[in-house]
Amino acid sequence: MATNPPLRATGREWAGLAVLTLPVLLISMDMTVLYFALPFLSADLDPSGTQLLWIMDIYSFLLAGLLITMGTLGDRIGRRKLLMVGALAFGAASAAAALSDSAEMLILTRALLGVGGATLMPSTLSLIRNMFRDDGERRTAISVWTAALAGGAALGPLLGGALLEHFWWGSVFLINVPVMVLLLVLGPILLPEFRDPNPGKFDLLSTALSLAAVLPVIYGMKKIAEHGLDGKALGFMAVGLIVGFLFIVRQRKLTHPLLDVKLFSNRAFSTSVATNVLAMFAMIGFGLFTSQYLQLVYGLRPWSAGLWTLPAAGATMISATLAAVIVQKVRPVYVICAGLLLAAAGFFVIAQVKADSELSMVIIGATMMAAGVGVVLTLAADLIIAAAPPERAGSASGLSETCAEFGGALGIAVLGSIGASIYRQNMDDNMPTGLPEAVSDTAHETLGGAVQVASHLPAEVGGLLLDASREAFTEGMQIASYAAGGVMLIAALLAGLMLRNVRLNDGGGDPHAAPQEQRSEYDEQMYTR
Repeated sequence: MATNPPLRATGREWAGLAVLTLPVLLISMDMTVLYFALPFLSADLDPSGTQLLWIMDIYSFLLAGLLITMGTLGDRIGRRKLLMVGALAFGAASAAAALSDSAEMLILTRALLGVGGATLMPSTLSLIRNMFRDDGERRTAISVWTAALAGGAALGPLLGGALLEHFWWGSVFLINVPVMVLLLVLGPILLPEFRDPNPGKFDLLSTALSLAAVLPVIYGMKKIAEHGLDGKALGFMAVGLIVGFLFIVRQRKLTHPLLDVKLFSNRAFSTSVATNVLAMFAMIGFGLFTSQYLQLVYGLRPWSAGLWTLPAAGATMISATLAAVIVQKVRPVYVICAGLLLAAAGFFVIAQVKADSELSMVIIGATMMAAGVGVVLTLAADLIIAAAPPERAGSASGLSETCAEFGGALGIAVLGSIGASIYRQNMDDNMPTGLPEAVSDTAHETLGGAVQVASHLPAEVGGLLLDASREAFTEGMQIASYAAGGVMLIAALLAGLMLRNVRLNDGGGDPHAAPQEQRSEYDEQMYTR
């Protein structure tokens, strides 16, 4: 028999939160763990250049394209049910990926992993929305969720390196299986089920339109990041934006839309989404520079470079937790703006780094940036989820995560293009003379290419090429740092203006929830054990 949920969470809800961090950790790890395995699987499966790109990209393409659809599907069929289906699919696809004996099979299994991941992410955040009805407890739960997301991203390279030291490349996928089994066992015991009791008709055309809008834009952004601006990439993005406009028009006409666009009329919701996008733009877009600087400029091995990213990951986890506490005493607008200004300061510290700077300067700047972004991601996610009615929490969380994917892809495209442009300009002016044309062309494109060809040159010439390429890369990183810091300042101004009147609920409870003694039949239908 259905019972009214308690306003305050019990031990069962907190134990359930621990279960919900499992898929978040894995999905975050899966976005980075494959980088270490690429040389090994390339030697084993012998993929073509195009196949290798698809092995890397198809996971994130389908993850981003299906988040909104899967979030809405969870609202309709039950969020726990979708989480369990996703866990089964993710575990099975992980086992299949580990046993892949061809590039084609690995591409297919990576695609299935993307589909499974798209079911897991919005399910976890929307379940938190309904399990924790008290504002303070919900923010604490979301801070734990954010910390797990950051922890997974940091652990991915370290775990991947450790596994590949002792096992074959498939082990980076196989590690997912026992975790998904644990989720399948504990989920039905500790997680309640939530669904919209009046979901209406599921619109398949909206699902197709959302995919057709998201995928071309993400694809175009990735192409710009790889090759710079070109007509083909811009054409894909234009098609995606046109389809996206048609998607929005259709949602406004439907009685039961896939995405409730009316949520954007809520200032807290729309501003939080925009702030989330800008924060991910800066953080994900700049991650490319720090990893290359540590390995290719400072000369650290991948495992050591991964260890040096732990302070930034730890700062994200700590700041996300502290934000949930501080916002109890301080208005959200001040905490969010402080986080954005701290992130901007971190970028401006990195902007002072030179090719021969101390490593501590990069680590301090990256840690400041990560701490600031951790605050923003936690409170933005809370405001987004709190603004949505309980029955639309899955759709809202899917939208939030889709926008985060967009922000990250846009950051890689824009900041990556800035860095690449500055690098090439500097190499034009400072390329050592007398190099073979093939060597010069390779070194002109990327720092990685320059480091590779320099190792095959005579020591003196190779040293000159390394110095020139590292200086060129570092100058590009400086300009990108200023750009990212500027974006953080713009986000702080936006948040300060648009969120200045947003306050926490005085009653300390869910703004969409009735008082405990007046729970409606609708609430009872939504919350079932």
